[in-house]
Amino acid sequence: MPRNMTDYQVHTLPNGIRILFKHAASTITHCCFIVNAGSRDETEQQTGLAHFIEHLLFKETERRSTNQILNRLELVGADLNAYTTKEYTCIHASLLSQHLERTVDLFEDILFHSTFPADEQEKERGVILDEIASYLDQPEEAIQDDFEELLFKGHPIGNNILGTPETVAKLSSADINQFIDANYNTSEMIFAVFGDYDFRKLVKLSEKYFGAVKTNQNTKHRLVPGPISSSRSIITKPISQTHCIIGSRAYPSAHRHKNGLLLLNNLLGGMGMSSRLNLEIREKHGIAYTVESNYTSLTDTGIFSIYFGTDSEKAEKATKLILKELKKLRDQKLGTLQLHQAKEKFIGQIALAEENRMSLIISMAKSLLDFNYIDTLQEVFDKINAVTSEQLLEISNEIFDNDRMITLLFEPKQ
Repeated sequence: MPRNMTDYQVHTLPNGIRILFKHAASTITHCCFIVNAGSRDETEQQTGLAHFIEHLLFKETERRSTNQILNRLELVGADLNAYTTKEYTCIHASLLSQHLERTVDLFEDILFHSTFPADEQEKERGVILDEIASYLDQPEEAIQDDFEELLFKGHPIGNNILGTPETVAKLSSADINQFIDANYNTSEMIFAVFGDYDFRKLVKLSEKYFGAVKTNQNTKHRLVPGPISSSRSIITKPISQTHCIIGSRAYPSAHRHKNGLLLLNNLLGGMGMSSRLNLEIREKHGIAYTVESNYTSLTDTGIFSIYFGTDSEKAEKATKLILKELKKLRDQKLGTLQLHQAKEKFIGQIALAEENRMSLIISMAKSLLDFNYIDTLQEVFDKINAVTSEQLLEISNEIFDNDRMITLLFEPKQ
């Protein structure tokens, strides 16, 4: 039976696939299909497989050619895309409301009836190799992948989502079928819709297309990352600037300090020009054009990092200034006004982000997948407002501890 929530509705099909719906009085619909399967679920020999499959889903199915798949939504002006992360595969579309059935039909076809023909595999192999080369040509992108490899050395989380040229070259149909069978668990799939519909009709539509999908209840066994020591690495490359990442492992998605670290991250180097790092390093000292921090939570761990790019002779000073800001947060509690301003800024940014409806429905689907619950906007605000300066001090001393930090620099070849 459909389950009514204050801000959304959920229905579970007999095969375990869940339908998530959020109403919006709009002629535009945003929808996504999320599978709890990502690059961390690959073996060492299969690195890049989840992303390879995501590409191949847009190729031939049992009843559609590649062109028919690509044109199915584009011919009615809709936007279709997909992406792969460490833990998820997501297909999403934005469309006029009258084209929802067309979209559901296509989602079901590409997710459950793709044939992965050998000729298309070879084409996509070339495309992905070009994608890997493109990332390697962008040091600000490549350094993030190399940093995560250091942070999770020997663990699948540390592997590049795209894979390597060597592993991608060896991926086979047997690998594809084995991965899907092992990881495409129907009870870990969410079809989410944000639009102007009657929920009961949406459930019937979903039953029509997803109801016959074969139940798959294979249990996923994800490896927990082992311990890591602090380190400092320098790699020389044919680049003109020094690029640097400083960071550490952080809290998983369900941790009690997650909201506190999100708040700290936003204060330190989040969105906008008024973050502490931007004011100190860019505005005051004029050292770096880009300096930012980021916190990503996974189901059993997390990643906190600070990135900057600057001229080589300025890199040491930038690093010292960053470490100085981290020390301030470890040594001094935020004052009442500072804490209030940090919360007001973060809450305002979250509220504005709600306007991006595609990002919102994807975020809701991930929350339902991870926690079987979705916070309302007010509940999110309440959690942020509940964070205390004492908690932020505790978080800073744990996450920003120098003994936990990994530092990676890309330096220009002399």
